[in-house]
Amino acid sequence: MFRKSLAIMTATLVLAASPVEAGEIGVQVGFSDGEVSTIRAYYRDHAVAVKPGKDKGRGAAKGLPPGIEKNLQRGKPLPPGIAKQVLPSGLVTLLPPPPKGFERIEVAGKILLVEIATQVIHDVLEDIVFGK
Repeated sequence: MFRKSLAIMTATLVLAASPVEAGEIGVQVGFSDGEVSTIRAYYRDHAVAVKPGKDKGRGAAKGLPPGIEKNLQRGKPLPPGIAKQVLPSGLVTLLPPPPKGFERIEVAGKILLVEIATQVIHDVLEDIVFGK
């Protein structure tokens, strides 16, 4: 009788559990070769020209502090309060939707694939966004 009750309780818990996402069960999630090619081509074709010397002085966009910069890598959570940007709408329309539970964002000139629930970085494309 106890085993039957235990089996029913276990089945109930399994059925009541929410669907798992790829990141929760250890499946590797990252940018596909096609996505990388599309993203590189988009930013190559839409590069913003930066005038020499424009990145110096007041109001210039500064890079991230080294401690935060080194934390923008696979397996690490996004640092709190980091300035993340959505990808340009023209690029978003060229890409397939990200995996369920993930988003693609830009942070400090890097394109990141981030798990929404945990804010853990699953993939990073560096040296993609020109002119920043």
